[in-house]
Amino acid sequence: MSEALDNDDAMQEPDAAAEGKGDLDPGGLDSDASSDQDASGIRVILADSQAIYRVGMRKVFALEDDIRVVAQAETLENLYAALQRFPTDVVLLEGHLIAGTVDTIPELLRRAPDAKLIVQISSSDEGNTVELFRRGVRGVVPRSISPDMLVKCVRKIAAGETWIDNQSISWVIDAYREQASMLTNPKSQPRLSEKELAIITCITRGMRNKEIAFQIGTTEQVVKNYLRKIYDKLGVADRLELALYCLHHKILQTNQGRAEAPFVDPGVPLRAKL
Repeated sequence: MSEALDNDDAMQEPDAAAEGKGDLDPGGLDSDASSDQDASGIRVILADSQAIYRVGMRKVFALEDDIRVVAQAETLENLYAALQRFPTDVVLLEGHLIAGTVDTIPELLRRAPDAKLIVQISSSDEGNTVELFRRGVRGVVPRSISPDMLVKCVRKIAAGETWIDNQSISWVIDAYREQASMLTNPKSQPRLSEKELAIITCITRGMRNKEIAFQIGTTEQVVKNYLRKIYDKLGVADRLELALYCLHHKILQTNQGRAEAPFVDPGVPLRAKL
């Protein structure tokens, strides 16, 4: 059973008396936040579903003068709350928390643009590792990483570097080579449906999801679902990459005649239809 979190079950500060960090106020914030040490230290949020890992990492960082844990979270919801409440430099994130959630990394970076993400994984996986780096993670480390290497990793990433081992470098390079080969081979171009092409046309015109839904006569949620499929097919991460990809590879020119979005009379009331 995982350890219950203090402070509204959302986040908690390390025990100050045990770790020599000063007294904590009732809200869980370090009351000595104005000290030189705190002002210059690396602020870390621990996001892990396993209490034993949170406790262990907290004790490791407590020994370092330049690193302090500002919050802990055992769920993604807790982590979102912690990011809103505590300014942070590095988020140390358990890979299991984001398993099967494709958009979690971009969402975390959207909520905390200055935070740098480190993901801990139980086992190395080529596809997962490449995808994590592609979406903006700064480091991927094993759960079995030694304390001194974990501290070094946090410092390097807080300084703006990327933490990647030789195997992961090979995977990332191979993935980009394969992607480049596919993009330059017309036979390997993914086939897009007329509806997908219509949505891409709208994206290149700078239209929002609500406007696209009205234009093609559907709902915003359906548009979002189509966009996810388009991103996966073309290997892009967001609307900007999609627009640049289509411009570079002349997707709309190649599919001219299939890519025109259906016109909806602007006088017709905005009504989503399936």
